[in-house]
Amino acid sequence: MLAISELAMPRTRKVITVYNGKREVWTDYEEAKAYFLELMMTAEGEEHDRAECIYIQLMHGLSECSDEDE
Repeated sequence: MLAISELAMPRTRKVITVYNGKREVWTDYEEAKAYFLELMMTAEGEEHDRAECIYIQLMHGLSECSDEDE
């Protein structure tokens, strides 16, 4: 039986992020999470909010994450 954390992990390690209008394809999900966590912790104001938005989406296992309101 799979543990809950294993079930929450995305099946693919690839993720697409759109940050400040720049689209980037990551081949390592954990690398993307680490990048946006660091960015969120070091940025202030609107940049912090944008990075936080993407980081939260990554934590939820989405394969496409954007800082834009749809």
